[in-house]
Amino acid sequence: QVQLVESGGGLVQAGGSLRLSCAASGRTFSSYTMGWFRQAPGKEREFVAAISWGGGRTYRDSVKGRFTISRDNGKNTVYLQMNSLKPEDTADYYCAARRGGPVVTTTLYDYWGQGTQVTVSS
Repeated sequence: QVQLVESGGGLVQAGGSLRLSCAASGRTFSSYTMGWFRQAPGKEREFVAAISWGGGRTYRDSVKGRFTISRDNGKNTVYLQMNSLKPEDTADYYCAARRGGPVVTTTLYDYWGQGTQVTVSS
C-alpha cells in the first residue's frame, strides 16, 4: 500500500511559478512510476507528467518546456516544478503511483493523493 500527500499549491499570477511536492509512504517508492494529473472544474482529470523509477519523463504537450517532474527516492518524494504558469493551468493537481512504466491513462494508476489546488490569475 502506498499513501500519497500533495502540497505546494496556491494562488499565483500568470507567468509565475509553483513547486508541488508529493510525499509517499512505503519502502518501495523507488520501484513505482509517479505521475501528476490535474482536474479543472467541470472537466475530466488529465495527465500532466510522469517519471519512471529509472528517471524517464513524459509530459503532456501543453506543459512541455514549462513544467519539470523530478523525484528524490531518498526522501520518497516527487516534485512538479511549474514555471510560466497560465490561467488554463488552474486545476486541482493530483499525485499518483503505479507499478510499470509511465502511462497517461488515469485508470492505470493504483494509488492517488487527495490533491492540491493551483489557481493562476490573469
